[in-house]
Amino acid sequence: MNEQVKIQVSYDPKLEKVVLMELDFGSRIKLNNGVRIPVLGLGVYLSPPGRVTQHSVDYALKSGYRLVDTAHFYRNERDVGKAVKQSGISREDVFITTKLWNDDHGYDSALHAFRRSLDELGMDYIDLYLIHWPVAGLRNESWKALTKLLKDKKTRAIGVSNYTIQHLKELLELSDIVPAINQVEFHPFLYQEDLLRFCREHNIQVEAYSPLARGHELRHPTLVAVARRYEKTTAQIMIRWGLQHGLVVIPKSVKEERIIENSKVFDFEISKKNMDLLDSLSEDLHTAWDPTGMP
Repeated sequence: MNEQVKIQVSYDPKLEKVVLMELDFGSRIKLNNGVRIPVLGLGVYLSPPGRVTQHSVDYALKSGYRLVDTAHFYRNERDVGKAVKQSGISREDVFITTKLWNDDHGYDSALHAFRRSLDELGMDYIDLYLIHWPVAGLRNESWKALTKLLKDKKTRAIGVSNYTIQHLKELLELSDIVPAINQVEFHPFLYQEDLLRFCREHNIQVEAYSPLARGHELRHPTLVAVARRYEKTTAQIMIRWGLQHGLVVIPKSVKEERIIENSKVFDFEISKKNMDLLDSLSEDLHTAWDPTGMP
């Protein structure tokens, strides 16, 4: 794989802080199996299948994005694959994530679903394959299927999504292969500090979906005040906040100006005082799925 790594973002357990060194659009985070994932990517949840998704992915790639996050459930895997192919960018330079949907859980079903996603994407391998949701009674068999895909080199990394600490503990007791990623909703209004700490302790990278809280709090007065101090938009502040917590961040947009805006987060750093202020906004706001209480 041709990976041009400009900088690595890491968590120093002795200092109990994220170490950021010249963080930029080319920065990648090293996962627990050695694979490196871009710190900022494009999410395509709710991006309509067809030309809209193809254009937004194509535009993002031309603008410097190298991570695209899709899922079978989104119904736009085919469009992501077309955009990547038509971009002219080497496949090895683009990091593609897709996910196993709830209806496809179970060992054999998961393997079949993966092959279907490969066909939809028109690719020979996937960089990261995630269990989309911790379906009770079946998720452990699904994880066994993902470990087989990893060993067979059909995917470069495997992980989970919407897993709580309880779900992660169960998985860690079951398998000696630790998830590379736990993708969850994460933003200043849903600062999952305990989950983040647990994942760091077990070398699981947290990836933030809905990092803008789906736009619900972009006019919050505290967020607006912080944004003014840095002459940035509130969306840029929320993305930068996630990056400074050491997260991989995947904001979604189909608008060219927003795709560009979301990438302009590498020319400033939020002070500790303002990071603490943003941390204090947490109010357990789930704007997507809430896995709390899922058996």
